[in-house]
This record gives sequence, C-alpha cells and structure tokens, in this order.
Amino acid sequence: MGCAYCEACLALGRSRACALLLRSAALPAVRCTAALDPAAAAGRWGLSPAQAGAAGAALGFLAEARKRSASTCPERFLLWAVTGAGKTEMIFPLLEAVLAAGGRALVATPRRDVVLELAPRLARAFPAEVIAVLYGGSADRWVSGRLTLATTHQLLRFHQGFDLVIIDELDAFPYHNDPMLAYAAEQACKVDGSFIYLSATPPQEMQRLVRLGKLPHARVPVRFHGHPLPIPQQLSIPSVLTCLKRGSLPRSLIQNLQKSLERKAQIFLFVSRIAHIEGLLILLRRSFPGVVIEGTSSKDSFRAEKVTAFRNRIISLLVTTTILERGVTVPRSDVFILDADSGLFDEASLVQMAGRAGRSKDDPDGHVVFASPQWSRSQRGAIAQIRTMNIIARRQGYIRKGGAK
Repeated sequence: MGCAYCEACLALGRSRACALLLRSAALPAVRCTAALDPAAAAGRWGLSPAQAGAAGAALGFLAEARKRSASTCPERFLLWAVTGAGKTEMIFPLLEAVLAAGGRALVATPRRDVVLELAPRLARAFPAEVIAVLYGGSADRWVSGRLTLATTHQLLRFHQGFDLVIIDELDAFPYHNDPMLAYAAEQACKVDGSFIYLSATPPQEMQRLVRLGKLPHARVPVRFHGHPLPIPQQLSIPSVLTCLKRGSLPRSLIQNLQKSLERKAQIFLFVSRIAHIEGLLILLRRSFPGVVIEGTSSKDSFRAEKVTAFRNRIISLLVTTTILERGVTVPRSDVFILDADSGLFDEASLVQMAGRAGRSKDDPDGHVVFASPQWSRSQRGAIAQIRTMNIIARRQGYIRKGGAK
C-alpha cells in the first residue's frame, strides 16, 4: 500500500518506489582530442564541404578543455542542418573520435522506424563495434556495446553511461515538450560528457540561445546536392472544409496540381485533419480520373504499404497528415499544404513538410505550395527560415553555380 510506480516507464517494466533499484557506477569521462581535416573527412565519409565544416566545428567543441563545477550539466552543441542535408553522415566523424578515444556513444531518435533504418548504416560504418539497438520489443536490451542506438524512451535504462549523447530530431514527438524524456537524456550522459543536438527546425528557445551566442552551434544551410531549398509559393484558396461543403476544388489548386502531374512529380498533399481525407479523395479523383490517388494517416493500418507504393510511383498523389512530415524521402516530389494557416501547423511543421520537396539531386528544385485563405505568421516564419538558410549557403559558397531561387 502506498507504493508508487512510474506510469511513464511502464513500457520498460513496472518500477516501484518500494522496490530495489540497481544502477551502475559511472566511469570517468573520456575526452576526445581529435581534430578534423575537412578534406580528409570528405574523402573518408563522403561529406560535402558544408557537412565537413559542421562536423569539424562539432569535433572542435568535443575537444575543448572546459572547466566544470560539480553541479554543471553536460555541455551542449547544436547541429542545425536543413532537411535533406545528410545529418547521419555528419555524426560519423564524431562517433569515430569518441570511440577511438575509448569512450562510449549513444545515438537517440524519437521513432522506432528511424532506429531500424539507422542500425545497418551504423553497422557498415563501424564494423568492428558491437552496436546495441534498443526500442520497444528489441532483443538487444542486455547487449553491452560501446555504441548504442535507441529510441528516446530507452534512455531511461541508463545512468551516466555515455561520453557522447546525440539526440536526433529533438523537436519531434515524443521527445519535444516531454520533460521526462529530456531528464532521461541528461541522466544518460556523464556529467562531464557532451550532448550533440540534431535538428532542421530547433525549438524557438534553442534558436534564441543561438542568436544570443549562448549555445555553441554549426549550421548546414544547404543539402548534399548543393542546390538551394525550394521557396514555398502562396496560393490563396478557400479552406478545405469550405471546399468539401461546396463539393468542388478551386480551379487554381487543380491547375497547380496538374502542372506537377505533367512533370511526373510525386505529390504530397498535406491536410490538417484526418476527417478531411476521405472527402478530399472523392473530389481529387473526380478532378483527375486517370491518376492513382490515395490517403493515409496515423489511423491507417495500411500506411506502410501505401508509402511504399508512393515511393515506387504506383501511387501518384498521397493525401496525408503530418505523420509524413519528416523521415520520408521520395525522389521527384512536390508538396502541397492545404489549410497552411491552420493553428495545427506551426513554423517547424511547415518547414518539415516543405522539406519533402527537392531532396533528389536529379530533381533538386521541387515545388512547394502553401494553400490557405489567410497568410499566417507561421507561414511567414517558415518562408523566412528557408530563405535565410539559402542566403547563408550562398554567402558561404555552398550553392552550386546556376542554382536558382
């Protein structure tokens, strides 16, 4: 009676306040002293100049001798890289440096599917290392390796166990705005260890710290193919609900969709509400009778199969919610965001959705449309952020000659 347990930790087993809790003692932190030659990194890991420069800045951060008091938290560094910049490749030199110094490293990401995608890439990059891959239902829960890849919930298993903790997509659900997971991440890192945050759309507070010079960081303002990010175009149309009530789509939207279909682009059509998908499918199929059009959402049990068919160009237009705003790369894609002024779409989600276009070196421009009855602050902020990255990329000489926009 009166023995509390952690509801947030139930997926890992019941942890009771009256039960014995065992945790290992933390080993002293290992200091990375490696320096990076951008040319060598580009050759070894296939990095672009922008990637190599950012990785070099992060390695310099890891190698700094910093004075710490007993109460300080792990040091933090932000890798702010645009969508499609190749964040995974940039962490390889960091992991290599920590492992070469005898340390332990952790890569954490919010989603299980990303863990499963990254696992074979890390195994190929570090064939001599035993890699513990942790997620709900993983068989590796007792595997001991110097390199660990895990979903963020799995960080509750560790106590000051790593010299380097890399948090990918820190702005994504479920890590974003979850104090419990942020606490778990901090506890997993040694007190005198280091954090590397990866994000294309850092939270506003983190961006503020960057502007004030209080958060060490490096920006990667350009994609690996060296072309600028597509700038979203504004399309003024009625709301989706109004279109559904009228039983028709605006001519301007149909014309823009037709242009994308004529250039044989794969079309992401994002909506703010699951309830709008079925009605839109009816109107879209009526407007484009010869086109394969499907819809999906978090409630769709066939979502994985539809995404695969979309990648394989069997489906030409996919109506979806923000469930596909990140982590999905489909060559030759265009993006349409309906009700882009919706309060459910913040600046970060608009940037992420727009980031589905132009990721392929064979079709680097892409086409992005913000369609809405009103022009919102989030839309202005998203476009400003994208334009800023393109400006920085040009100033630093990362944009290929002839790159437009």
